[in-house]
Amino acid sequence: MTPTQQQFEVLRGTVAQASIQALPDGSHLISVPAYELPDGWSKPRVDIKFIAPVGYPLARPDCFWADADLRLKSGNPPMNTGQTPLPYATGAHLWFSWHVATWNPNNDSLLTYLYVIKRRLHDPR
Repeated sequence: MTPTQQQFEVLRGTVAQASIQALPDGSHLISVPAYELPDGWSKPRVDIKFIAPVGYPLARPDCFWADADLRLKSGNPPMNTGQTPLPYATGAHLWFSWHVATWNPNNDSLLTYLYVIKRRLHDPR
């Protein structure tokens, strides 16, 4: 089992519905369906996707995607977002330009990155 697969099993221990898909370039798409959003968003739940890049865990995840129709409750788009395609995917997704400030491949994991995403989504702006 690869480090990515091992860490995915840990993540799935927290989010049982999560899935992983190997991509043609050697990276992996991690999907977390129906993540519950706090008040301040246009919908109560959103599907989250992010990439474990080639070279993971030495190469850290960067950015994430959500449902294309996600907006703030006001109807405005969230800060630092755009309609950037999700690699190897069809359909529209909302790209969050959201980056990890520090990453230690000996301590951080896919679950760490999911917590980074959760912190961003808990602050509707």
